[in-house]
Amino acid sequence: MTTVAAPTVGVLALQGNVAEHLDALQACGADARPVRRPAELDAVDGLVLPGGESTTLSKLLVAFDLLEPLRARLAAGLPAFGSCAGMILLAREAIDARPDQHQLGALDVVVRRNAFGRQVQSFETDLTVTGVRGGPVRGVFIRAPWVESVGRGVDVLARIPSSTGGPASGKVVAVRQGPVMATAFHPEQTGDARLHDLFVARVRESVAAAR
Repeated sequence: MTTVAAPTVGVLALQGNVAEHLDALQACGADARPVRRPAELDAVDGLVLPGGESTTLSKLLVAFDLLEPLRARLAAGLPAFGSCAGMILLAREAIDARPDQHQLGALDVVVRRNAFGRQVQSFETDLTVTGVRGGPVRGVFIRAPWVESVGRGVDVLARIPSSTGGPASGKVVAVRQGPVMATAFHPEQTGDARLHDLFVARVRESVAAAR
């Protein structure tokens, strides 16, 4: 019987809930590693971009010489999963971002930065996420973005329930395009690793296809 090696999945370790993402990925059978340098990026089969502050993360990508290597790997098909600020960076365009913020352009979406308001307006809600079995996913939203528009080839995975009311009702908060997925919320904060499991499965598919 052939033993299938665990895929190597990195977590961009410049800011945010790095340890929580590493724990979730490890629980899903991945060889999870922090990524801070180009050589570490070269060694992974997939990458998680955690939450934090998107402008700061953008600057840190430049400072750690990761911006262009990461863009190149994403363009070559690297599976990636961005949460909150990670979603903002992966997007083609971010409304209300600073003019000098760098976008990775791996998702053909336009996001609105801090769309749900400031830190004191953080909230949680249950979400139905396409591809995730076992009932609703608890979404933790902290200074979160939402998706204003999606391009062709982008699948919408989750929206804010229409029963919520207000301007957030029905807004897109999870998307996938090819090997790249992103959520406006923080799945690493709930102890529910189903979204990480979905991503690790996609990384496994990518590794198998490359053989």
